[in-house]
Amino acid sequence: MGQFMSFMGKGGANPSAQMIGLVMGTLYQQFVEKDITNFEDFHIAVLDIFNTFNSALPGKHFDVPPRTQIEKCFHQWKEAKDEKKRKVFIKFMTNNMSLNKLDDYTVITGIVTPPAAMAIKKAGENVPQLKIIKAVPDVLFVPSATVLALISVKLSRRIFVKNLAPAS
Repeated sequence: MGQFMSFMGKGGANPSAQMIGLVMGTLYQQFVEKDITNFEDFHIAVLDIFNTFNSALPGKHFDVPPRTQIEKCFHQWKEAKDEKKRKVFIKFMTNNMSLNKLDDYTVITGIVTPPAAMAIKKAGENVPQLKIIKAVPDVLFVPSATVLALISVKLSRRIFVKNLAPAS
């Protein structure tokens, strides 16, 4: 993974121009193999590249650039001559490969939820209406509660941030 990050120019030491050329050349070949006639085809091809990266690499993932940037790149790419199209694509990919970052809310939720889930389970075992909770093993209860908490934080953050974003 460290080598890949270095190839993309996001790691510690900068890779050689040959390595960047190799990785970007492979990406461009995958990109050009698709029949791109309009913006939707272009957009799907870019999404496919990001999907390939994110599914192949464990751990960190890359954020897809906003649609407006992809549209701008498409118009530049379409207007460019055949020999310049590759440069436009490579410039777009190197400038827009940004790592997905966790926000503080997700990290705090991931740290706080497991002990809170254990405390809730122990307290719930003493409540007569919740006696069934004793039947659920801790090994299932704690991870399930943690995953549900993380999902709810992610969804609520997306809804909250979307409501704060200015309408364009």
